[in-house]
Parts: sequence; structure tokens; C-alpha cells
Amino acid sequence: MRSLVLALAALLILAGCGTTAPADQGVRVALQFPPRAGYAFDADDGGLLTKLGVAEPLVGLDPQGSAVPGLATSWAREGDGRTWRFVLREGVVFHDGARLDSGAVVTALTSVLSRPTPPRSIADLGMRVEADGPGAVRVSTDAPDPVLPLRLSSGTTSVLSPAAYAAASSSGGQPSPQDTGTGPLRMTEIRGTQGATLLRHDGYWGPRAASSQVTVDYVTEPQTRELALRSGDVGFAEGLPETSRASLQADPDVTFSEYPSARTVLLQLNGSAAPFDDVRVRRAVTAALDRTALADQVLGGSAAPAADLFGPAVPYGMTTPPPDGDVPAAQALLAEAGYGPANPLRVRLWTFPNRPELPVLASAIAAQLEPAGIAVDITVGDYAAQEPELLAGRYDMFINSRSYLSDFPDPAGVLDSDYTCDGSYNIDRFCDPAFDATVAGLGALSDPAQRAEVFRAAAATLTANAVNVPLVHPQNTAAQRGVTGFTPDPLDLRPVLPTLAPTD
Repeated sequence: MRSLVLALAALLILAGCGTTAPADQGVRVALQFPPRAGYAFDADDGGLLTKLGVAEPLVGLDPQGSAVPGLATSWAREGDGRTWRFVLREGVVFHDGARLDSGAVVTALTSVLSRPTPPRSIADLGMRVEADGPGAVRVSTDAPDPVLPLRLSSGTTSVLSPAAYAAASSSGGQPSPQDTGTGPLRMTEIRGTQGATLLRHDGYWGPRAASSQVTVDYVTEPQTRELALRSGDVGFAEGLPETSRASLQADPDVTFSEYPSARTVLLQLNGSAAPFDDVRVRRAVTAALDRTALADQVLGGSAAPAADLFGPAVPYGMTTPPPDGDVPAAQALLAEAGYGPANPLRVRLWTFPNRPELPVLASAIAAQLEPAGIAVDITVGDYAAQEPELLAGRYDMFINSRSYLSDFPDPAGVLDSDYTCDGSYNIDRFCDPAFDATVAGLGALSDPAQRAEVFRAAAATLTANAVNVPLVHPQNTAAQRGVTGFTPDPLDLRPVLPTLAPTD
């Protein structure tokens, strides 16, 4: 009842902002993840701006995740392999009327590189950028990087107008994307974490946006996103509740999309503190969980059980199912670690509601761990409030949904940020110098088959150390009502909104 009341209250807020816009005013959408830090690129919000169709990087991506021209039309490796030359697209106009040139690119990339914590896609590379005349730039790294063009497809390396960086420098803040991007949609209004207004950029260099206006509402409650869609307050919504899948599929007024993702739902374990600094306890948790039941029964077949960090969406992912749950084996491991009836184990399990499957999985995991002798206290809260505690190692267990192609379509970035000793997102607190050396060795490998072998070996190491428990590889969901043009993106890295248009 409390969830329903909250959902209805949020729906009233959406309704107060206006109902679905008529054709000449575009469409309204409900997205699940608001900006983390005012659209700051070093906080990953550049990826959100790319999804919105507001900002663009030098390199684009095709549906398979291969590099294609973006703000740069071509690129080539030079000399000893540490420098790449990017030729810029002619005729690109920023939303404020400025023209794209090499100076604008140097300003943008230098700005994000100078942040205290640069984006994962380009961190720790020793990257430098310099103009090569008005129409090209050279990007150099300390060591040869065979996937640098893919790194520069990350939305966190998008280029804003020089005016955005000048204003940020004078104010000491972040460059604003309002009226400063290059994409097919122009952000004209920012409503904090509540939403934004986007208008078609008529001076766009490529195909124009299908709608004259897109009104974005960030709605963290999945039930509220569903209610807003059903009522017509929004014409497009993503991340819909698993429990509503069948009814949405059966609704003749709704076009429902379900598609695979390069994503894994993980049960992350704090390896820096008791009880999970003991590998036996981590292995006990792994043994106690029946991941096939989680996927098939708890999530109704909307996800595949995960045996590995990487799933069937990529050629180096594990396709065999994980072992069944083994409660006696889990109990034996816990007994070896000193836990049992005389010393029961109670842990905290955190997750967040933006992805609707996570709270459902939390309850199921608690039920599966109880017979093994692990009592679980569940907290479902705001991710933004949880993240500082997670990064500081002040938690026990955390259910997270993680794209293993985060930022750009190569998992080297996630392996580095999530699992190396100095990784910026190492929530599990895993540290193994040999593993770090394996990841570092990817910098010398350009052959896809050789890189795939390293990815498989890295995932096997994580499994052997029970660093965390890969639970399921979920399906993405989205739905349209009175709107057409949605194209699923399993990589979750390409623009989504520019192709949406009202059907009337």
C-alpha cells in the first residue's frame, strides 16, 4: 500500500507538469536514472547526455558497438602507436551557434582530463590532446592504446561549446550542457534531477530529430513510470516492473520492448571487512544461492542465470549455467570460518529501486541464504546516498546492476575501474597485483581474439576468488504509448531520444 501511495503521489507530480504533448509539441518520456552530479562528465553524466541526444563525442558507435564517425570523420594511428590523429567533421554547429574546430575539442578534452577524477574511459592513460590545424587533433597516451577510438566514443568525452568551459572556469563550476551541445536535440531547460526540456536542433549536421520537443522526466520508481505510461502522462518509459510485463505486452495501446543487455546483476561483497574478508564466507554465499531459480522463477524468465561476469551478449561471455544451490556445502564453509548456531551470521544487504528487479532479488536472496545460516537485513534506498558508503567500504552486501561495457564497448575499462587495486569503482575491495598486471597487459593487445582470451581469464580469476556473485544477466524493458521510433540498444551507449516521435 505504501508503494502504491508513493507511486500515485509521484504520478500526480508528473500530471501537474502536463499531459502527453500534442504532435506539434513533441513527446514526454520517463527515464529511470537522473544525472548524478548536474551533468558533470567526470561523474558519468556525459553518457546520459549522449543517450538524450544532446552531446556527442568524436567517435560514434554502430549497433554492434564498432567505432563509426562522430564529430570526427576519420582517425589513424601514427608513429610508435601512442598517437592518433582525428580529422574533424566540417560544418558542425554548437547549439549556441559556435563552430566546431580543433580548439573546441582541445578545450573540451583538456577540461575533462584535468578533473580530480577523470572518466574511467580515459583515466590513467596519460592522455594529451593538441590541435593539428583547425580541422584535426592529435591525441597521445603514455603507452600505445589499441582501443583509443573506442574510448573516445564514451559520452564522458563529449564536446561542448567553448562558452560552456569559459563560464565554468569563471564560476568554478561544471560546464553546462544547456544550449552548448552538438546533438540533434538541444537542452533548453534543466530541472535538476527532476527533468529537462529538449528542442530539435535545426542546425544539426546529421539526420534531424524526429520530434520538435522532448520533455524528460526522471522517475526513479518503476511503478510510477508504468502508471505514467498507462495514463498517457508520458509516451515512453524504460525500466518497467517485471510484474507488469505480461499486462503491458497484452495492452493494444502499448508497444512493449524486451531486449538483452550487456549487463550483470551482481551481489557485491565487501572483501575489506568481516565477514567477507574471509574467502570461505564469500564462497558460502555463492554456494547457497540458486541463480537459475532467481532467473527463471523469481524474475519469470526475464533474465538468464549468470555463471560469470560476462554473459551471452558478448562472444567471450560464459554461456553454461551456474551450479545449483548447495546449502550443505555453504553450511560447511561457514562452519570452517567459525559461523554456526553458536555464532550466527547476520549481514546487511543494500540495493536501490531504479531497476525494478533489484528489490525483488533482494528478498529472494535473503530467503535463499537463511537455510545456510545467514540472516539478512534488507535496505532499499537511494543509490546516490549509498554510493559514498559503498566506495568507502562501509557496507556488507550490495545488489548492483552493472554494464560490463560501461562507458565504451570494451570491458577493459570496467575490469580496471571495478577490480584493480586502485580502481575508482572497486566496491568489492578486491586487490590482486597479478590481476592488475593482466588488465594492464591489454594495452599491448590489438587483436580481438587475444583480448577476448584475457577477458575470459580475468572473469575466471574473479570467480575463483568469489570476489562477488554474478546473479543474472537481465533483459532491458521499454514501452511506448502514442509514440513511435524507439530502437533498442543492448549496449546502452547510443542515443535513444532523437528517433522518438508522436504517432498523432
